[in-house]
Amino acid sequence: MEKENNYWLLKTEAGEWSWDDQAANGGLSKWDGVKNKQAQKFMKSMAAGDLCFFYHSGAKFRRVVGVVEVVREWYEEEEGGGAVDVKAVGEMVTAVGLAEMKRELKGVEFLLFRQPRLSVLPVVKEVWDRICEMGGGYEGDGGGGSGGDDSED
Repeated sequence: MEKENNYWLLKTEAGEWSWDDQAANGGLSKWDGVKNKQAQKFMKSMAAGDLCFFYHSGAKFRRVVGVVEVVREWYEEEEGGGAVDVKAVGEMVTAVGLAEMKRELKGVEFLLFRQPRLSVLPVVKEVWDRICEMGGGYEGDGGGGSGGDDSED
């Protein structure tokens, strides 16, 4: 029986670690520096193959800009704390802003709306699918968001 993937949202300040940094790094990075115990608990629940929205936080940037995949599950670091390793899957065709999510997902239970300061949080499949739809998919999703020319000849 095949394991069903879980979905997550990872927040980062664009000035500290942006989607461009992730892509320029060969797409692979260690996601660390998470101090909040609840966010760490979520990271410990991540499994290889899980997908995560890459979310730019900060006053000007609040939006989902891409998708990364967990490639190494939670591990302890020598200097304390822990991390997961993620690799870039693809950039959103169109970034999906927080205001748009709040408008389109009104009445939907989404932890991002209830605990906006949490830097790592789970995303239920229905919300994942809806945000992907709002953003036109993402490069590498196998759908319309492949980044290619989908126009008819």
